[in-house]
Amino acid sequence: MKKKTILITGATSGIGKATAELFAKRGERLILCGRRQERLEQLKEKFKGETHLLNFDVRNRKAVFDAIDSLPNAWKQIDILINNAGNAHGLDTVDTANLDDWDAMIDGNVKGVMYVTKAILPQMVERKAGQIINLGSIAGIQVYPKGNVYCASKFAVDAFTQGLRIDLNPYNIRVCAVHPGLVETEFSMVRFKGDEQRSEGVYNSLDALQAEDVANAIAYMVDVPPHVTVADLTLLPTDQANATIVNRKK
Repeated sequence: MKKKTILITGATSGIGKATAELFAKRGERLILCGRRQERLEQLKEKFKGETHLLNFDVRNRKAVFDAIDSLPNAWKQIDILINNAGNAHGLDTVDTANLDDWDAMIDGNVKGVMYVTKAILPQMVERKAGQIINLGSIAGIQVYPKGNVYCASKFAVDAFTQGLRIDLNPYNIRVCAVHPGLVETEFSMVRFKGDEQRSEGVYNSLDALQAEDVANAIAYMVDVPPHVTVADLTLLPTDQANATIVNRKK
């Protein structure tokens, strides 16, 4: 069976890293993207298989297109794009929020997904083949207190995914989104700007999802027969009922 070429953004940590590890074990060809070159190099050394690295920030439009354009000919045909890179900054009401946090979330979660998709699409459209999997969130389905702009960014990812699925319908390209609930990764450390106590409190007293759980869901989306598109998959820990209801065991 022909190996798939899979491009993963935000591959150096969390869900992106777990997804890269899963597909590396399966022997797929990986294009790993991230802002931290040292971590990318560590992954390449660990995987040993066919791996190509792209060091760029998805928020930088020029950097995105330059990086994709730089791919050697042997790597230009991308079968699967996994738009994983994203971030959350702050947990504030709108009136007290930091505008830099807003920009970081809109630029990374929304524009970054759009830029990378736009850069990858021409070769998929030309071949009439490919798959795009966007990382959404339960926050893109339900708004929670103080989630305002982060939720807005993930609602935007969901809307963009739906629009993309419509636009690409004539080209046999599968467009999918996975919407996780609480996943125990570096996510909260970034949101709370390195405050370990606040970050740990998010996952205390419940069995949160692990990055590997989301990676397995992504693999399922890839593995279903070609005539099947898993359009949306919402993944919650059993201790979480929705965006706001969580059973914390004391």
